[in-house]
Amino acid sequence: MEFSHISVLLNESVDGLAVKENGIYVDGTAGGGGHSSEILKRLKSGKLISIDRDPDAITTLTQKFKKNENSIIVKGNFADIKELLLLRGIGAVDGVLLDIGVSSHQLDTASRGFSFHEDAPLDMRMSQSGTTAAELVNTLPFEELRRIISEYGEEKFASSIAKGIINEREKAPIKTTLELAEIVKSHVPQKVRRDGHPARKTFQALRIAVNDELGALKKGLDGAFDVLASGGRLAVITFHSLEDRIVKQKMASWCQGCTCPKDFPVCVCGNKPKAKLVNKKPICANETELAQNPRARSAKLRICEKI
Repeated sequence: MEFSHISVLLNESVDGLAVKENGIYVDGTAGGGGHSSEILKRLKSGKLISIDRDPDAITTLTQKFKKNENSIIVKGNFADIKELLLLRGIGAVDGVLLDIGVSSHQLDTASRGFSFHEDAPLDMRMSQSGTTAAELVNTLPFEELRRIISEYGEEKFASSIAKGIINEREKAPIKTTLELAEIVKSHVPQKVRRDGHPARKTFQALRIAVNDELGALKKGLDGAFDVLASGGRLAVITFHSLEDRIVKQKMASWCQGCTCPKDFPVCVCGNKPKAKLVNKKPICANETELAQNPRARSAKLRICEKI
């Protein structure tokens, strides 16, 4: 199966890793292998560990890099990056790349249930295992549904949508993407329906909940930073404000030095910066890339270097 995905900020992110030809690198969200391919081009004796939790991605990566001696393919969640590397005897690496969120393949394969444009079972599981979106919408109590839609989807009509879901599932289980999309559409104001698809935020929220994306990001960032060697770099691409906020705050915490009150004459905390920012502001896609791939419009790349 071909895992198609246009890699966003490809050169900017790989350039940001400052790849050494004999270094060890990790693509923690390898997908179709676009970023991995670019890193491998820059290696001679080095190694690249390409990780993904999606079985479709693993099949594609295995086929794509089967003749490349520098490539190691690992099925797993990047949240467990530290454990996955230790299992393979790798304690430190020179760079980690994370491209967060859903892939084009997952969105465009209707049967995966990520899209509100085509009818399919309401699934949304990146790993193709565990709890589905259908199970969440049919079992969660109102308040938890409302919280997920409000917090993860940043949807101001979360209460109305959650009530609509509860009312409809009492009549019959909600099983498909279009069923859910129609419920959302009928529980937001008319003017909202004219501003893009009204189900977009709710689908995003459920996808994040199904895959514990924010929890995985927080754990994965800590794990990635822990495995970086001194001078190693972490490059992270995000696609919405919830993810970017987590990355920005995490990198800021690593870069922070003394935390003593300003009126202290000398430092007593002993805290020293553990990292430095490579780019102070996030890198975004240029006009050329946006013309070729509109999905890159919300992408932000942040890079830091371990001291």
